Amino acid sequence: MNVPANLKYTKDHEWLKVEGDHAYIGITDHAQHELGDIVFIEVETVGETLGKHESFGTIEAVKTVSDMFMPIGGEVLEFNEDLTTTPEIINQDPYEKGWVIKIQIADAGEISDLLDAAQYSELIKG
Repeated sequence: MNVPANLKYTKDHEWLKVEGDHAYIGITDHAQHELGDIVFIEVETVGETLGKHESFGTIEAVKTVSDMFMPIGGEVLEFNEDLTTTPEIINQDPYEKGWVIKIQIADAGEISDLLDAAQYSELIKG
């Protein structure tokens, strides 16, 4: 499994990429692998401010529908519109082209509560 060192991770298999006071959020390579072929992404929270652990949208795969959760609190600024027509981008490139939302970080202190790459790798080894 691919676990980039420059990202932070949750136990729910979301990743966070911090860029200044903004961050990108998506699901991990492990999560997309477990879900299988992704067929639909729904995010109706653009413009909303959500707290840590709140659901920001759903991801639908052939096998199941799952909620996606905020790793940290913030305002949802943008949804990756490419996922509307080609949700399988998440299967192909979960960490770059497959980002799901961009947020304005509410409290940068929450980032320290997330897992680093080594901790996340241990988690998924089970």
